[in-house]
Amino acid sequence: MMMRRVLLCLMFVVSVLSVFAQTEKPNYATAIGKLKKYYNNSLPDSLFAMFAPAVKTSLPLDKTKELISSMHAQIGNLKQTTFAKYMSTAGVYKAEYENATLFINLSLNGYNQIDGLYFREYKEEKPTGANVPALIAAPSSPAISDPSLTESPFTLKTLAGTLSGTLTTPKNATGKIPVVLIIAGSGPTDRNCNSSLGSKTDAFKYLAEGLGKAGIASLRYDKRGVGQSTTSQKEKDTKFSDMSDDAGSVIVKLQEDDRFSKVIVLGHSEGSLVGMIACYSAENLAGFISVAGPGRTADVIIAEQMKSAPPSVAMEFKTIVDSLKKGKTTPKVDPALYALARPSVQPYLMSAIFIDPARVIKKIKLPVLIIQGNNDMQVSVLDAELLKKAKSEATLKIIDGMNHVLKQAPTDRAGNMATYNDPSLPVKPELITAIVDFIKGLKSK
Repeated sequence: MMMRRVLLCLMFVVSVLSVFAQTEKPNYATAIGKLKKYYNNSLPDSLFAMFAPAVKTSLPLDKTKELISSMHAQIGNLKQTTFAKYMSTAGVYKAEYENATLFINLSLNGYNQIDGLYFREYKEEKPTGANVPALIAAPSSPAISDPSLTESPFTLKTLAGTLSGTLTTPKNATGKIPVVLIIAGSGPTDRNCNSSLGSKTDAFKYLAEGLGKAGIASLRYDKRGVGQSTTSQKEKDTKFSDMSDDAGSVIVKLQEDDRFSKVIVLGHSEGSLVGMIACYSAENLAGFISVAGPGRTADVIIAEQMKSAPPSVAMEFKTIVDSLKKGKTTPKVDPALYALARPSVQPYLMSAIFIDPARVIKKIKLPVLIIQGNNDMQVSVLDAELLKKAKSEATLKIIDGMNHVLKQAPTDRAGNMATYNDPSLPVKPELITAIVDFIKGLKSK
């Protein structure tokens, strides 16, 4: 089956990369040769051994085995690789399989370990273009350097593993201060709003810095199995409720900390729904903030996003979703949809697609702030309006020019998506202002 491109799905984003050198380096030639050998001989353990630590976290051995098995079944052996060019730090190779031709983007770190790996549709392209990643290690981010703020590590052991995060507090705070729990969105998104699927925004780091300067503490954490957070649970056994359970556990931990006067929950993207459910179950919270949160069920959102994809791709995903609604998974998935709907993640999707955010937010007995950017290409203003309609007493703030990763962005797709890989861009100042004003108007719990 020919690989097809899927644009702008909830669980991964487009990366915009630039070209520089065009001569294949010996270490890249060695690495792509080993990749071909290990793939063709079904040696996932050997391929896994080539991964950098961050990739091993994002793609554990069991997932590596599943990926190789799935690709073998659908596109066969890798017959030939041909070096094409470099894009940023990745070497680009034309990969001719028995039943398809792909591009492989391969990135190596200073130890010649694979710290980035993309599979995408092969097509003749211009020197600069958009790539849809199948997997890549999430880049690390430096700590906040503002001398007025203090960052300290946060860990919490749960039944499934350990959650790891960063607590940011004003250095010279006197007395108790508010604290905001920041919950990340869908896919392998870490505490800084960076994804192992190819985006580096540092949006939550900027958010924490802005709140800290306003005298408000914040806690942001890696989702289970992402970054430094660990889990003993297999992906196929993970459900949406696990994410809200994790958030609920962190809420209790913050409420037990006598440094804080009140706890506010902030959820971004899918994290908005996670936060809503956690708020519904928790007690003594001061407020809830939805940022770029969907107002419709996940299947509707993704179907809308896939309007820009080839009709055959949208139809294939619809077929998978229809089966999930009947309680059945689809064992054979086109590799182009692997990041979004691989068999092992389908149980998670099944547990999420029936949850209506508008119905959940209506049940929350807390002050609510709904924030949405009007240049968001993943979640629309309509979603924010649906949440507002369901929770009429909520405050709705539409931020002009803000996109899904909370930054100033143009309306054109290429320019908008470029911000997903530009950590130098701060979040919109209006976002910080709206959140700070909301929190200052809340009563302590």
